[in-house]
Amino acid sequence: KQDGRALRFASEKLRDDKNVVLEAVKQDGWALRFASENLRDDKNVVFEAIKKNGAALMFASEKLRNDKDFVLEAVKQNRWAFRFASEKLRDDKNIVLEAIKQNGWNLEFASKNLRDDKDFVLEVVKQDASTFRFASEELRDDKDVVLEAVKHDGSALQFASEELCNNKDIVLEAVKQNKLALQFASENLRNDKDVVLEAVKQYGWALQFASEKLQSDKDIALEAVKQDGWALQFASERLQSDKNIVL
Repeated sequence: KQDGRALRFASEKLRDDKNVVLEAVKQDGWALRFASENLRDDKNVVFEAIKKNGAALMFASEKLRNDKDFVLEAVKQNRWAFRFASEKLRDDKNIVLEAIKQNGWNLEFASKNLRDDKDFVLEVVKQDASTFRFASEELRDDKDVVLEAVKHDGSALQFASEELCNNKDIVLEAVKQNKLALQFASENLRNDKDVVLEAVKQYGWALQFASEKLQSDKDIALEAVKQDGWALQFASERLQSDKNIVL
């Protein structure tokens, strides 16, 4: 009751005593690793451990880590438990979707097959754009997927392929959605007047991410300062001395 980790030094008999082990895992989920093989296959014991620490699922029996209903309950109880589900369940669309509902970052632990499944990733990205970073390299270079991601979260642009960070349609969507997304655009598009103008309309301070050439562009500087006067600090020295912009 004082410290669940003491189970490590308990006798074999006590490590196979359900009441003792239950008390231990209620104190510290990691104590499950020292439980008997029999109790690491006991749903009640393992579930109590997961309540305390989702990572405790790694010490559960292979049978429980491959039990669909049990893993679903575990993930609902602790959003970090999914990474320790069996390989088979990490390739199960329904399980992965449920895990992502609890924590978008769980896509990282899904099978490569699912992270490379365009329809599945599109569905997931619509549900939670933060998952996009864990899509396969191929899908982070897919215009449809990237466009869907930046429509929901412009900052997802930072995880897109170099080629798509240079796609004007995608970058325009990103800067409309997220005031800081311009920083993830290609050098070429940070020198594109249409893109930068859209960005500073959303957030004047985005001027800091524009090319040096566009920081000297009067139209852009005016738009940025109109949105936020403090944005003047990112304009060129010449424009900082221009009364039409300052006043």
